[in-house]
Formats: sequence, C-alpha cells, structure tokens
Amino acid sequence: MVEYSEGYLADHWCNKGHIVHCLEGEVVNEQENGDQFILKRGMSYVVTDNMSSHRSCTGDKVKLLIVDGDFLKSD
Repeated sequence: MVEYSEGYLADHWCNKGHIVHCLEGEVVNEQENGDQFILKRGMSYVVTDNMSSHRSCTGDKVKLLIVDGDFLKSD
C-alpha cells in the first residue's frame, strides 16, 4: 500500500512492471512518450517489465495498492 501526497511527482521514469489499483483519489500515469492516463478510485492498470517508461503524479493525495513480482517480466 502506497500513499502519495498532494502534488507528488515521481523523480524518475520507471521501467519495472506493476499492478496498480487505486483505492482512494486519482493518480496520473505519465508515459515517457507523452501519453497520460488518469487512474481513479476502483481502477487498475498492469504494466510489464521493460515495456514502457512511466511515472506517477498527483493533484491531491492518493492511496494505491501496488503489486510487483517476477510474473510481470517479459519473456
């Protein structure tokens, strides 16, 4: 479980795989190519290792459930 504060912006582009589920609030998932996706309460996304460069940012506080693991590696 992760809580990001109001105005959070990740300090790096991440290439790791995650399953992210939004428990409270909203988070913006930015892709290094400029695409942005808003994840709202009850929504989830999955990204595989080395398949994208992404980072999170928030306007308000958000609570997320983030799962990482070897099952997210690309073959």
